[in-house]
Amino acid sequence: MAYINPTPGGADEVTLTIAIKDNTDGNIDVPALQDITINNSNDVFTWSQLDRTAKLQVATTSTNSIACNIVLDETTFFGNATATAGSAAEAGVLDLSTQKTAIDFWVNVGTKTVSGEGYVTGLAPTASADAPIWVSPITITVDGEYTVA
Repeated sequence: MAYINPTPGGADEVTLTIAIKDNTDGNIDVPALQDITINNSNDVFTWSQLDRTAKLQVATTSTNSIACNIVLDETTFFGNATATAGSAAEAGVLDLSTQKTAIDFWVNVGTKTVSGEGYVTGLAPTASADAPIWVSPITITVDGEYTVA
């Protein structure tokens, strides 16, 4: 059995990259990932029949998303004015979310890459006395299917 060991700095390091849809100039390599979850939730249609004692079910469409927590980097979060014009790096994660910009994303998982299209949502930056550095959850709601390569 070959376990996926996301060793920092190693070949299997987990990374998240975001680009404005169909524009790979000026990608954001999201720094300081604390954790990441690749979600795939299938919906299920359930019905009853008079000739059965148990309900019947069939899987329907799924809802896909990427959820993670990040330590905020000012340039990545608010954008980099010196980055390629019209790029994700110039816009920053906050602007991609507030402007509802369609994105492409890639998550490296071991020797595989999970990618797709979607939108940045779920930002909720916070700091506290116990955690005096800004952190935020970030969700990418996936528009369609994942691609695994």
